[in-house]
Amino acid sequence: MKLTFSAEDEQFRQEVAGWLAANLCGEFEPIRFRGGPGDEHSFVAERKAWEQKLAEGGWTAIGWPKEFGGRGCSIEQQVIFNEEYARAGGPGRMGHIGETLVGPTLIAYGTAEQKEKYLPGIRAGKDLWCQGYSEPSAGSDLANVKTKAQFDEASNQWVLNGQKVWTSLAHESQFCFVVARTDPASTGQKGLGFFLVDMDQPGVTIRPIVQLTGTAEFNEVFFDDAVCSAGDIVGAPGDGWRVAMALLGFERGVSTLGQQMLFQSELDEIVKIAKENGAANDPSIRQRLADAHIGLRIMRYNSMRMMSGGEDGSLQKEAMIYKLYWASWHRNLGKLAMDVLGPDSELLLEAPYELNRLQSLFLFTRADTIYGGTNQIQRNLIAERALGMPREPRGTA
Repeated sequence: MKLTFSAEDEQFRQEVAGWLAANLCGEFEPIRFRGGPGDEHSFVAERKAWEQKLAEGGWTAIGWPKEFGGRGCSIEQQVIFNEEYARAGGPGRMGHIGETLVGPTLIAYGTAEQKEKYLPGIRAGKDLWCQGYSEPSAGSDLANVKTKAQFDEASNQWVLNGQKVWTSLAHESQFCFVVARTDPASTGQKGLGFFLVDMDQPGVTIRPIVQLTGTAEFNEVFFDDAVCSAGDIVGAPGDGWRVAMALLGFERGVSTLGQQMLFQSELDEIVKIAKENGAANDPSIRQRLADAHIGLRIMRYNSMRMMSGGEDGSLQKEAMIYKLYWASWHRNLGKLAMDVLGPDSELLLEAPYELNRLQSLFLFTRADTIYGGTNQIQRNLIAERALGMPREPRGTA
């Protein structure tokens, strides 16, 4: 892993910064620094248009191989892109799930037909995707899948029935990747399939979940005889767990850089306010701001180290600590934001009395250490899979 950048990389940095300065302005000026956690509902139409603007400039899917329309950028160049995107105030990406999760998974495991069918829309910033993993009553047990997929030979289609929950931006997405049980007699990680499902069909119902912030980024998604074609299963029936885990590898890989981009813009705003309102003169606040900066740098270098794995989504063991680390860091950042704001953190000064960005951040981050696997689950994963310790005793049903 390299920690410095070559002259060629620095030239790439100038290219990125120049394009952003010339294009993230005018009609796109209002979306600078918007769309982060707790702010996903803001400027949706404008951020969709921004996705296509990025694509026109060749700045989507920059890490994809050139044969699939990407730039074939190195990890170092992807880091540079995300750094400059954060520095310029680039908005939260609407297409990041397709670009950083679905795209790499299809490139690694998809058929030629699947790549031809789905990759162009993702790369163009036109097709948005959501994730169909979590289910009601499953908690952090991703393998506790109840959604069923049955193949109908008459129609040559898979028929899906079940429910997913906490599906981010499902109401804005054209497609969803769904893990469903192809063998009704199976349990756990066996007998699963990984499906590519069109959200615009009669068998799909999306119901928003209003959150503590008053917004509804998350949704419940119901599949009632929803269908996808025989060719829209990635990998073989029963092999969905392997594909699903590979996708999570990509989630913990390059996509983490985009997440850190949002974190950086939040930290920058908090530091700016601390300087303006005098909070930076408080020794304890200064210490916590420094700790936050250090923590974000550690996060970045750990991401670069864990991405030194294979191109099939496999990661180094450093990836095991990532969720626990960023979730705790981000929760602490939300609390720091409130302390920097002081009494203003509890006030809405003028109509329409909507939460400001940092108030939403604080409320949203209360969930960071719960969703996507609680901190307790993450510690078990580190102990058992990274350190090779005995499995925690499980209760019997």
